[in-house]
Amino acid sequence: MKQVLIDNPVLLLFVVAALGYLIGNLKIKGSGLGVAAVLFVGLCFGAIDPGFKLPSIIFQIGLLLFIYSIGLSSAPAFFQSIKNNGTRDIIFIVGMLTFSFALAFALSHLLGFDASTITGIYAGSTTNTPALAGAINLALERGLDNADSISNQMVIGYSFSYPMGIIGVMIAIAIVNRIYKVDFEAERLKLKRKYPLGENLTSRSVLITNGDVVGKTLREIKQTYQWNIKFVQVTEATGGMLLTNWSYVLKDNDQLMIVGEEAEINQAIETLGRLSPFNLAKDRRVFDVRRIFVSNPSIFGKKISELELDQKFDAIITRIRRGDSEMLAHGNTVLQAGDRIRFIAGRKELKSLAKYFGDSYSAISQVNLFSFGVGITLGMLLGMINFNLPGGISFKLGFAGGPLVVALILGMLRRTGPIVWTLPYGANITIQQIGLTFLLAAIGVSSGNTFITNLSAEAINIMAGATLISMLTTIFALVVGYSVIKIPFSILLGFVSNQPAILDFNLNITQNKVPNIGYTMMMPLALILKIIYAQLLFIFLM
Repeated sequence: MKQVLIDNPVLLLFVVAALGYLIGNLKIKGSGLGVAAVLFVGLCFGAIDPGFKLPSIIFQIGLLLFIYSIGLSSAPAFFQSIKNNGTRDIIFIVGMLTFSFALAFALSHLLGFDASTITGIYAGSTTNTPALAGAINLALERGLDNADSISNQMVIGYSFSYPMGIIGVMIAIAIVNRIYKVDFEAERLKLKRKYPLGENLTSRSVLITNGDVVGKTLREIKQTYQWNIKFVQVTEATGGMLLTNWSYVLKDNDQLMIVGEEAEINQAIETLGRLSPFNLAKDRRVFDVRRIFVSNPSIFGKKISELELDQKFDAIITRIRRGDSEMLAHGNTVLQAGDRIRFIAGRKELKSLAKYFGDSYSAISQVNLFSFGVGITLGMLLGMINFNLPGGISFKLGFAGGPLVVALILGMLRRTGPIVWTLPYGANITIQQIGLTFLLAAIGVSSGNTFITNLSAEAINIMAGATLISMLTTIFALVVGYSVIKIPFSILLGFVSNQPAILDFNLNITQNKVPNIGYTMMMPLALILKIIYAQLLFIFLM
C-alpha cells in the first residue's frame, strides 16, 4: 500500500484529505480541529516514509484558490473595517508584527542562533513562505561565498518552525480564550451594525395607537428613531391593503407589518402603539411571499436602489439570505450571485419577478471561469513584481500577496461593466475548502519527514524558539488588544490568524464569520511587513 501511495501522489493527496476531514470532525467537549486536522495527518504521513511526496503545484494551487476566494468574499468587511477603525487597527497590526520581529532578534542572542537559522525560524513561526523566499533571494543576490549553505540553514529553520507556528498560536488562543471566556455571540450582535455579519430576523404587526406618530411619514419615523427595521405592508383602518413607501402617512389604527431583529421590533412597537392581534404576514388575500434566487448576471453587484423595483413591480424585498446569514434589505444593499431574496408582492407579479431575478439554482452553482481566471492571472502577475527598498531589501508579494490584493480590489468593485468578479456564495465556500485542504495536505506531507530526519538537539531548540515566538506574540496581541485597546476579541482572533488553518480553528471557536474581518485586514499588511522584517533580521545579524 505504501508503494501505491508513493507512485500515485494524487491518491495520497485524497487519502490525507479524507482522513484529515474525518479526524477534524471528531469533537472533544464540543471542540474539534476542523480542516486543520489535514495538516497533522499530512505530518504523520510525511514522517512515516520520505517517499510520500506531493507535487509543489498542489501547494501553489491550494494557496491561490484559498487566498483569492477569501479575498473576494471578505472585501466588503475589509474596507468597512478600515473605514471604521483603520488607523487604530493598522497601528496595532504593525505593533504586533514588530513585537514578533523583536522577539526573534532577542532569541537569536539568548539561544545562540545564527542569522540564517533565526531568519528561517522567523519566517516559519509566522508561517510566511514569501518571507523565507525573500531572505534566500537576498542572500543569493549579495553573492556570499556560502550562499547555498545559508539558504539550506534557512530552510531547515523554516521547516521545523512552520508547524510550531501553527500549533503555538492555537495553544495560545485556547489559553487566553479560557481565561477571558468571551461571549462570541454577544460580540457578533454588537458588531453587526458595522459589518455585514447577518441578522436573526422575524416579523411582527403593530397597531398604530400613539398619537405622536400619527400624521408622520415613514421617512420621518425612520429619521427620528434610526431603527434597523423594514416597514413592509399596511392594512388601513378602512380595510385597504398596500405595500409601504417612505411617503406613506401613518393613520390611527393602521396595522403596520415590520421586519427586523426582535429587540429592534419591540422598541418600534412600544413607540408606535401596541402589538396587533392579527399577523399580516399570514394574510395572503392580496399580497404573497416568495423566496427567489438571484441568478441573473445583469443584477450581480448592483444596489437594490439601482434596480428601481418600485417603478417596475408592486413588490418589496424584505430580507436577503446569503449562505447561512440573513440580512435586512436596504436600498444600499448590494446583491450577489446566489442571494436568496424574500419578496412580498402582488400575486400577479411573482412570475415576472422570478424571471427578472433569474431564480435558477443551477445557474448560481456555476463559476464564471473567465472572470475567475482573469482575476487570478492579475494576482499572480502582481505577485511577480519585484519591489525594491533602500538598503538592498527587495520583495515580491508572491502567490499569496498578489492574488489577495487583487481579490480585495475586485471584491470591492464587484463588477466592471459586464464582467462580474464575485463568486456565488456556495461556489466561493467550496473553492475555499478545496484550496485550504490542498494547501494543508501539501505542507504537512512535505514537513513530516524533515521532523524525523533532522530531529536533534538543534531541531528541538529551533522548535522551542518558534513556539516561543508564536505563543508570546499571540498572547501579547490578544491581551493588549482586548484589555488595553478594547478591540473585540473575535476580530483579534482574525489578526493573529497568520495561516489559513488558524483562521479555520478560530472560525470553529467563534461559530461566526467575525474573525474573517480581522484576517482580511491583517493579511496584506502582514505579508509585506514579514517579508521586510525577515530580510532586516538577516542583515542586522550578519
